[in-house]
Amino acid sequence: MSPRPKRIRRVSNPPIISGFKPYGGTPAKGPDGSVFLYFEEYEVLRLCDFEMLNHFEASVIMDISRPTFTRIYAKARAKIAEALVTGKQIIIEGGKVYFDSEWFVCLSCGCFFNQPEVREKPSECPLCGNRDIKSYNDLPDEKPLSKGCGDNTCICIDCGFEKIHDRGIPCRDQKCPECGGQMIRKELHLRERN
Repeated sequence: MSPRPKRIRRVSNPPIISGFKPYGGTPAKGPDGSVFLYFEEYEVLRLCDFEMLNHFEASVIMDISRPTFTRIYAKARAKIAEALVTGKQIIIEGGKVYFDSEWFVCLSCGCFFNQPEVREKPSECPLCGNRDIKSYNDLPDEKPLSKGCGDNTCICIDCGFEKIHDRGIPCRDQKCPECGGQMIRKELHLRERN
């Protein structure tokens, strides 16, 4: 039996620094002389020890369960203690997180993404590299998301039923509400037939 997949943790903002180095003494060099504190571990310390929230309030903010929050908190405190006692540097990076920052959309491929570095605006789409991106909040509701996908319609291969494409759900992952057949993007279907 495989383990349950980790739920992605919400982090309000990336830390303003990327770590700490010990002062004085002779710290060990290389990876053995470092403690890696994940972004979610940094966030639990920030919420509990800096913002003074209880575990339940903080777990709601991070969109995880309270027991999971408590486990992350215990790991973070153990890592900080290890770094202080053994004189190791602390490096803050990594983890399975998303930043609660502004969302953007690529007008070429329709990719939605957020920018981990909140202080900088993205210059290009991380998926296709196109520079034609906009803030999601600046998009009008009626504007089609993507120039690249042409027709924004899904069609059933079996019965020909058509519907407007649901953003974020690939057509191939949807079943026709009429006959239960496989859905496909209309433009792709027309190309395959010709």
